[in-house]
Amino acid sequence: MDWDKLRIFHTVASSGSFTHAGEKLNLSQSAVSRQIRALEESLNVSLFNRHARGLSLTDEGETLFRTAEEVVDKIHFTEQLLLEGTDVPRGELRISTTQSFGSTWMMNHIRGFIDRYPEISVQLIVSDYDLDLTTREADVAIRFHPAEHLDMVQKKLGIFHHHLYASPEYLSRKGRPETVQDLDHHDLISYGDLPIIPVKNIDWALTIGAEAPRQPVLRINSIYGVLQAVKAGTGIAALPDYLVQGSMNVMRILEDVEGPNFAAYLIYTQELRNSKRITAFRDYLVEQFKSSRF
Repeated sequence: MDWDKLRIFHTVASSGSFTHAGEKLNLSQSAVSRQIRALEESLNVSLFNRHARGLSLTDEGETLFRTAEEVVDKIHFTEQLLLEGTDVPRGELRISTTQSFGSTWMMNHIRGFIDRYPEISVQLIVSDYDLDLTTREADVAIRFHPAEHLDMVQKKLGIFHHHLYASPEYLSRKGRPETVQDLDHHDLISYGDLPIIPVKNIDWALTIGAEAPRQPVLRINSIYGVLQAVKAGTGIAALPDYLVQGSMNVMRILEDVEGPNFAAYLIYTQELRNSKRITAFRDYLVEQFKSSRF
């Protein structure tokens, strides 16, 4: 089987169209189509169903794609091993973490890592869903729950704390609560249905010191969205301290009141435990977490 044709097939299957695959491969749409047709003729099967909305894989195409995916992953992994054959950490590093953490704390700290290791190409993937590290959707993950697979390497980075926050504009308009019972008379923002909940009682502001659960004025299924609502003066919310670091227009209130804590972990597969770029990133994170105050 011709590797060039298999590589083009994999790109077409991943892209869903000859045009998009051609853009990625720097080939014309007609050249890509010819290569796929030649591959189909050599195998005597149809790999794609062609329709007005694009392409979909046939059963035979699905079988070939699974094999091609494994080959591409192994080549990429081998390439990274070869790149790491020197004493200098280098190669691609794909980091997976949540939208809230990736958009705030990581944005404030990733530049130092890039400056220190210019030969590491960093890709930050922010999503509130866990990517599959075993299939190499990412190299490492920063998560707020332990690894689900026992064969994963995990490094506990630190403990995050939850406190209550509001904007100065909201406090000047509604007044500052002096006790948790005062929250009964304030506008509260809750989390709604989060894809992943880092702590069991994330909406603790609705129940602390209350005889009955308080009703929020707004529910948002994004931790980062809750921060933006607090900044906008919409109300009071329980936020993890890492999210607020460096943020303007946010003040901690009821400072002696603390919500549930949760840990952060760096997680990666056993086969990457000796990777220089992974080790460099792990050590950098440990250093940054020690210097941060949560």
